[in-house]
Amino acid sequence: MRADSLLDPDGHLYVFAYGSLLWRPGFPAAGGHPALLRGWHRRFCIVSHHHRGSPDRPGLVLGLDRGGACRGWAWRVSGQGAAQVLAYLDDRELVGGEYVRRLLPVALLDGGGRKRAVAYVADRAAPFYARGLTPEETAARIAGACGIFGKNSDYLHATARQLAVLGVRDAAVQRIAALIPGDEST
Repeated sequence: MRADSLLDPDGHLYVFAYGSLLWRPGFPAAGGHPALLRGWHRRFCIVSHHHRGSPDRPGLVLGLDRGGACRGWAWRVSGQGAAQVLAYLDDRELVGGEYVRRLLPVALLDGGGRKRAVAYVADRAAPFYARGLTPEETAARIAGACGIFGKNSDYLHATARQLAVLGVRDAAVQRIAALIPGDEST
């Protein structure tokens, strides 16, 4: 799908962030907005054998899973930079087939109305989709996993801290973070 077909009618590309894209987007943005995505929720449902885990100690990372609603951040990217940002994000997020790129409507919570945003959602048919884990099982997997981007627990705590900075209360993330001591300096 061509990048220009993913632009909002205002000429910008919006990227919905709910996990590491909140605190490590890795691309230049022209700004951003607190945003709400309905019909999806943030969940540790993607098994990571690469970024935040290994084949012998797989970790778990966040995905957008069906149902509910998710508060996050909508990064705004200039239309001229959209193709490069999408290529970067696809390389980052579509590594092992765990996610599917979708164009979804988000509400900008700072009065900016509704926008079309690219979001990377969990592919429930993928072999790396994790279902049915309790918060305790999720925490146990995260606590012992480490991948090429570092400890899985650092990913969890960085996300929890950024959600707090944004004023987003996510009870599931907070519960899992409370089960794993974190290094507050990371």
